[in-house]
Amino acid sequence: MPNGLRTVEFEIEIPPALIAARPAAARDQSRLLVAHRDSQTVEHQQFPDLLGYLRSGDVLVLNDSRVIPARLRGHNPQTGGHFEMLLLEETETNVWWAMLRPGRRARLGTRIELLDLQHKPAGIAATVEEINAAGHRRLRFSEVNNIFTELDALGEVPLPPYLGRDGTEAEDRERYQTVYARAPGSVAAPTAGLHFTGALLERIRARGVRICCVTLHVGAGTFAPVKTEFVADHRMHQERFEISTETARLIAEGKAAGARLVAAGTTTLRVLESVAAANAGRVVPGRGATGIFIYPPFEFKIVDSLLTNFHLTRSTLLMLVCAFAAPGETRGREFIFRAYREAVERRYRFFSYGDAMLLL
Repeated sequence: MPNGLRTVEFEIEIPPALIAARPAAARDQSRLLVAHRDSQTVEHQQFPDLLGYLRSGDVLVLNDSRVIPARLRGHNPQTGGHFEMLLLEETETNVWWAMLRPGRRARLGTRIELLDLQHKPAGIAATVEEINAAGHRRLRFSEVNNIFTELDALGEVPLPPYLGRDGTEAEDRERYQTVYARAPGSVAAPTAGLHFTGALLERIRARGVRICCVTLHVGAGTFAPVKTEFVADHRMHQERFEISTETARLIAEGKAAGARLVAAGTTTLRVLESVAAANAGRVVPGRGATGIFIYPPFEFKIVDSLLTNFHLTRSTLLMLVCAFAAPGETRGREFIFRAYREAVERRYRFFSYGDAMLLL
């Protein structure tokens, strides 16, 4: 093993009562735990206090991917059996890789007729054409010009299962989306960005902070627990990303001037570190896919500060945060777990609709 870390070392108990089932009343009413890596100390603030930790010249990078209504429902007209489909990746028009439940009934050649949000026939069908090693199905949609354009009418927001809702509520359709979401393609929200309001972003700009965006379309695998015994044996899924010329320019100028690069979210950090690792520490414009898996110890190439939420036990996201807490070392886990325990004691809200953490 490259290092001896076992997955069980990233197991932490979060009381169910602290799992945020609903978003805060307003986007910027979340709490903010500020973790100082140099002194290994924490502070407790409100999310708008983020402004006081940013400096003029800093570059704040957001992920502007937009969540699509990727959960579809249908039935097999021959057996009457019902299916739930979670679209994962479009390979061509009307062809998508998807997770299906119950998978054992979705054999090769199975034809599924889609249902609309009122559970009535939508006049669209999906046929299972291939099954990969992960059990995902490749679906070909028919009787429709492009299923992507029909998702708003047919699909549900793919909320995490621990929220216990199907994603059809108006509250979730609006709140499980950042205020700057632009490029549709994610099946899960880049949740660190859910705390921002347009007004707060304007105050950040007025402070002299340069704000720019990358796009990484978040896949369902981002939140999947690591099931291997050793951390290093886990294999990440691939996610598509894009970096514009303007974003690359702002980052280059900021780094040249000695400014900090602040990543809003683990997805943003993964894009930046993937591209920097492939380009001698520089962020360059372009499109691609990344399967980078960041866990302790990890040498970060470009990101100086990270804004994130509180994550699931045994998740790759928690491992990334532990790596960032002490770059190039493994001791960051102890600091993060201590911060998490303090967050539990102070009744922070956890996971997608929960509170935020800023690592400086």
